[in-house]
Amino acid sequence: MRLLNSALEKIVPIDTNLLDKAQARLDMLTKPKDSLGRLEEFARRFVAITGETMPLVNRKVIFTFAGDHGVADEGVSAFPKEVTRQMVYNFLNGGAGINVLARHAGAEVVVVDIGVDFDFGDVQGLLKRKVISGTKNIRLGPAMTREQAIACMEVGIDLAYQYAVKGAVFGTGEMGIANTTPSSAIIAAFSGLPAEEVTGRGTGIDDKVFENKVRVIEDAIKVNRPDPSDAIDVLSKLGGAEIAGIAGLVIGAAAKRVPVVVDGFISTAGALVACELKREVRDYIFSAHNSVEKGHAVMLKRMGLKSFVDLNLRLGEGTGAAIGIYLVEAGVKIYNEMATFGDAGVSEKNA
Repeated sequence: MRLLNSALEKIVPIDTNLLDKAQARLDMLTKPKDSLGRLEEFARRFVAITGETMPLVNRKVIFTFAGDHGVADEGVSAFPKEVTRQMVYNFLNGGAGINVLARHAGAEVVVVDIGVDFDFGDVQGLLKRKVISGTKNIRLGPAMTREQAIACMEVGIDLAYQYAVKGAVFGTGEMGIANTTPSSAIIAAFSGLPAEEVTGRGTGIDDKVFENKVRVIEDAIKVNRPDPSDAIDVLSKLGGAEIAGIAGLVIGAAAKRVPVVVDGFISTAGALVACELKREVRDYIFSAHNSVEKGHAVMLKRMGLKSFVDLNLRLGEGTGAAIGIYLVEAGVKIYNEMATFGDAGVSEKNA
């Protein structure tokens, strides 16, 4: 708890003066004002987050947290629980969607076992930070203890501190069969909306399984009675180890003034928990894309964030974050490398 509290205390609002300074430079570049749209926004925010008036992107890291969920026993997913560990091996072998898109973006993928119900042994490349061997079934009781939830968050904070360097940008990713169920439960608890309004079809479930999934979430909220004013209570009762790890990573990134590009629905559930703990965390977050999951839009509205793109993605793993990092870096490159009107000898009036 000490690490979590210390990290939260370090998080301050971004300096809006730096936003203005960045905009002044952008307005001097050889283009009509605001003509590069949101790429300019990314650059402005990168300056304000890092505190660097001429920032560089020197390190791109996507953290893919893996954890199992007891609620998978309720038949809420199209895939069995064993797929979680099988996909971890796929990540390590470089064969998953996140590996492909991370290579395209020039980003490193760090695979973290934070809560998989499996002993991987001495597997090369896997970061072993297991706190719990799968959560318990939220339909029957809390996913984990409050202490376990905090421990998972502190794993994320510690990783953010470990990888934070000048010019770093982080991405979030996850793997955990059935984890759209706890994510939907989390936003239902915070928003007070009916489960059906914030629940999607995850891996592509049919109508019968979807109806069961909604009932499971409704039962989980009734049984656990999470306190929406206590983010850790919501997380521990309804969440997952990987969701908690992402929440911690986002908090640690904000404490270190490292921009963090958040993937889709499950990653945003973790980021939402972080923002519920301290509102200023949102200043350090980029939302990569609009997930097809219904609850994602509700999360983003609550956080006051607007995603980059809408590509109908629903894979997770950090795939959307890889695309988002690529776009953020494009904005920073425009800011740093594009000539000003004075440099190029171009008349501003004719631009």
